[in-house]
Amino acid sequence: MTTQEATPSVSQQVVGGERADGAGGKRRSAGVAGRVDRRRSGRWWIPWAFLAPALILFLYFKFIPMAQAISMSVQDVKPYLGNTWVGAANYSEILGSEGFRSAAWNTVVLAVGQTFGSMVLGFGLALLVEGQTRKLSFIRSAAFLPVVVPLAVVAELWRIMYHPTADGLMNQVIGLVGLGPSGFINHPDSSLASIVVTGIWRGAPYDMMIFLAGLAGIDRGLYEAATVDGASTRQRILHVTLPGLRPVFAILFVLAAVRGFRSFTEVFLLTNGGPNGSTEVVMTLIYKLGLEQNRLGVGSAGAVLLFVATLVLTVSVQLLRRRRAA
Repeated sequence: MTTQEATPSVSQQVVGGERADGAGGKRRSAGVAGRVDRRRSGRWWIPWAFLAPALILFLYFKFIPMAQAISMSVQDVKPYLGNTWVGAANYSEILGSEGFRSAAWNTVVLAVGQTFGSMVLGFGLALLVEGQTRKLSFIRSAAFLPVVVPLAVVAELWRIMYHPTADGLMNQVIGLVGLGPSGFINHPDSSLASIVVTGIWRGAPYDMMIFLAGLAGIDRGLYEAATVDGASTRQRILHVTLPGLRPVFAILFVLAAVRGFRSFTEVFLLTNGGPNGSTEVVMTLIYKLGLEQNRLGVGSAGAVLLFVATLVLTVSVQLLRRRRAA
C-alpha cells in the first residue's frame, strides 16, 4: 500500500472534519435548546410574577368596577337599601334624555376636533423637529412637556389665559390681529371650541413623538430616489412620508379618538359643563347623574354606552386596517 493510498487526502480530511463538526454542532445546538426549553418550562411563572402587581391593580381598580357598572346599569341602585332589577329601563331613560343626546353630540364634536387637530399639529411638529442633533433633542423634550404636566394644572393654566376681560392673555393675543375680546369658556358659542384648543395643545406633543418614531422607520433611500427624480418637498411628503406613516395614522386615530371620548378633567375644571350645558359631555353627565343626583343605575347605563361606542370605534378601525392591508 502506497503512502498516498494510506493517507487520506486533504480534501477528504476537510470534508470529514466538516461533517463531524456539523454533526457535533447540531448535537450541541440540540442539547443547548433542550436545556433552554427545560429551563423555560420550569420558570414559565417568572414573567407572570413581574406582571402580577400591575394585573392585580388592573383587576381591582378597572375590571371589577367595569363588571359592577354593567350590573348596576340594569338595576335601580339604592345604597344600603338593596338594588332592584329594572332591565333596560335605565338605558331607555338615558337614551330618551335630551341632556344625554346633547352631551353625546358635544362629545363627538370634542373628540373629532381634538383628534384631527392634535394629529395635524403633531405631524407638523414631527416634521420640524426630526433629526439627531442635540438642539433638536432639547426642543423635542421642551415640546413634550404639556403631556407630562398634570391635566389639572393644564386646565387651571388655560382657565387663567381664557379670562374674558380685555386684559386676559388670550384676548391680548387675538387683539394683535384686530379681533375683539372674547368670552372663550364663559360664552356658549365659544366654550366648546376653547376646550378643543386646550385638548389639541396637550395632545399634539404626544402625537408628535409617535410620528417621530414612524418617520424613523421610513426608508431614507425613498427620499433620495424622489430627490433624484426632481420631487419637491411637498411631493416627497405626499408620496413618501404620508404612505409610510399610514399605520401610524391608524393607531393615532384610535388613541386620540378614545382620548376625546373620555374627556372629563379639562371640561370639569374649565366649565363643569357650562355655560348653559354648551360643554356638557358624556363623562361629566355620568358624573353628575351618579355622584351628584345619586342616580347610579342611569349613570352606569351611560358609562356602558360610552364603552360600547369606544369599543365599536376601535374594532371598526382595526378591521378597516386589515381589509386595506389584504
